[in-house]
Amino acid sequence: MKRTSTAVWNGSGKEGSGKLSTQSKAFENQAYSWHTRFGEQSGTNPEELIAAAHAGCFSMKLSFVLGAAGFTPDEINTSCSINIDNGVIDTSHLVVRAKVPGITPEKFKECAEDAKANCPVSKALNMNITMDAALA
Repeated sequence: MKRTSTAVWNGSGKEGSGKLSTQSKAFENQAYSWHTRFGEQSGTNPEELIAAAHAGCFSMKLSFVLGAAGFTPDEINTSCSINIDNGVIDTSHLVVRAKVPGITPEKFKECAEDAKANCPVSKALNMNITMDAALA
């Protein structure tokens, strides 16, 4: 299985701009630029797309891990923030709140740690990944 996205960039790094599109057409020709990446201009950027991918992948993996442990979550709410330090993406931080009937906080944390270590995006990022996971 392969998934693709396309980036088209025009101009210099700071003054130029680009468009991002996904194979699924979930978004097409979404604007990005230096200003959407490092400033406050509206548009997307690679870091928020990495954060979305990590939050989504982690949530799905956690659901599978919980299922294997005999639990079905009512809801898993994950946010992810990506940190850039000196031009390097160095940290991904997950904040997870979940409603899982019948699970203890200890078992939930164990399942969340498993999902954090084993979701495909966590493995691909190969960086410091921190997490704050709790039952809602």
